[in-house]
Amino acid sequence: MFVQNKCLVTYCKNNALSTFDQDGNLTEEKSYCLDHIPNPGQIKQQIYEYIKNNDKIIGLNACGLIFKDINLSNKQFFGCNFTHCTFTNLHSENTKMRMCVFDYTVFSDCNLINCHSIFTSFSQCTFTHSLFTSSDMIQTNFNGAKAYQSSFDDSDLFNSRFRKATLVNTSFRNCNLKKCNFIDSVRSNVSFKMSNTREAIFDVLGTGLETGYSQDVDLLSNTPPAGGNK
Repeated sequence: MFVQNKCLVTYCKNNALSTFDQDGNLTEEKSYCLDHIPNPGQIKQQIYEYIKNNDKIIGLNACGLIFKDINLSNKQFFGCNFTHCTFTNLHSENTKMRMCVFDYTVFSDCNLINCHSIFTSFSQCTFTHSLFTSSDMIQTNFNGAKAYQSSFDDSDLFNSRFRKATLVNTSFRNCNLKKCNFIDSVRSNVSFKMSNTREAIFDVLGTGLETGYSQDVDLLSNTPPAGGNK
């Protein structure tokens, strides 16, 4: 896992950004968070260059950074921290993520296709026009996430969690949803066509959906309208 050094500012509870030695290698020295680091431009560039130049990345802490128009295809991330980051126009194919944290991160117009994720957290993230298609996202945490016009089609989501997630115009077609948890999620125009919804969990009784379609939900009243959605 990443080294959870706290910011050197006494009252700050944020995690410090990663530090680098003269050869560009990661160190475990204590440092500052993005809000308090004296040279934010320099450390941002070091992190960008480190990701660009390395295919296997272990223990990187990049909290709060903005990533735009980057390609993470075929890279491997182990125990990295990307909380409160922003990814725009990200292109990523065959990317591997193990025990990484993306909590409270924003993804906009991103493609994460054929990715492999285990024990990774996307809790409270926001996904807009983003694709997670043809991916293996095993035991991955999407609790509290918000997904708008996004797709998880053709993916293995075994034992992943979408508790209290908000899913709007988002599809889970032809997915493995065995033990996938959707308790207290708010869903509007969500398709589960060709997915094994009976093996997923949609309420505290542990029951799944009888059909491949989710009922529309009034996002204001949280009450399903008559007729559902197909």
